[in-house]
Amino acid sequence: MSSDRLLPSLKCGKRCRSLLAAGAAIVGFPIWAAAAVVLDANGHRPDPGGQWDAIVVAGCKVNPDRRASLSLVRRTTRAVALWQAGRAPVIVLTGGSGEWPPTEAEAAAVIARNLGVPDRNLILESRSINTAENARFASQLTPAKRVIVVTDTYHVFRCEWLFRQYFDTVVGVGVVSPLAQRAVGAFREAIAIAYYSIASL
Repeated sequence: MSSDRLLPSLKCGKRCRSLLAAGAAIVGFPIWAAAAVVLDANGHRPDPGGQWDAIVVAGCKVNPDRRASLSLVRRTTRAVALWQAGRAPVIVLTGGSGEWPPTEAEAAAVIARNLGVPDRNLILESRSINTAENARFASQLTPAKRVIVVTDTYHVFRCEWLFRQYFDTVVGVGVVSPLAQRAVGAFREAIAIAYYSIASL
């Protein structure tokens, strides 16, 4: 005898499944929202001070006009400020080709050069298409062991997590985006972290 016959009350039609999905969303949304808030708050970091081997800029999209997005501008500008403060001798700019050229690393390099960073102090990693590859490919281009990773506040936690797979010591420094962008980014990060957590099991 099948379990369906033994437990007819467990059968659930389309309307029932919709109600269950709605219930899960109502219960899960506050947890998701709380995780997003915590992720964003975690990324508000001061200058870590001290001496580091390299400063790494996490990649971010290039706009249709072939210029760096505002997020990438903010990340690169903060990295240059850390370099000017003497935190590390080199800046590693990461990010490959997206929807529009040039690569994210090349777009960031334009900003860094305009802010006074010589080419000899820049390392361009132009192959990666996600944060995990930012970390992996950056580690192949530099002998650095201790790095500062610059990204948006909501992205700091995942950057530190992934970069620690390739570097001995990692500290993230977050730049603050407009509230709407931070909210969307933080919600997306909560999903990404859940995905990476499950994938790593």
